[in-house]
Amino acid sequence: MKKELRTTDGAAPVGAYSQGLVVGDLVYTSGAGPLDPKSGEVVGDDVAAQTHQVMRNLGAVLAAHGLTYDDVVKSTVHLQHLKRDFAAFNEVYKSYFGQPYPVRTTVGSDLMDILVEIDFVAHKSA
Repeated sequence: MKKELRTTDGAAPVGAYSQGLVVGDLVYTSGAGPLDPKSGEVVGDDVAAQTHQVMRNLGAVLAAHGLTYDDVVKSTVHLQHLKRDFAAFNEVYKSYFGQPYPVRTTVGSDLMDILVEIDFVAHKSA
């Protein structure tokens, strides 16, 4: 059985998908972009600023189920400009986690008017 997670503290979906789903002890987030939750506008002109906004949006979805970044076990990252932006993205990303870091896949993607999109899988710790 799955339960939908919704929060107004994170960016609202812009298509036919949920912000997050709880399935057993796991929480899956949709890919989040750097959108301001109130205005729906893209936040930031560079990958660092956009990554911070994405992480805030994902943090809000996690918090809707009482989770934090410490509960994240897997992330998938899409970068519009993989080679150009990876180092700046990675500096921001790692500031949200302690070691051991979540496992991660990072790929270059053709994104719609944004530089970064991230999704999480988190586990409710005992």
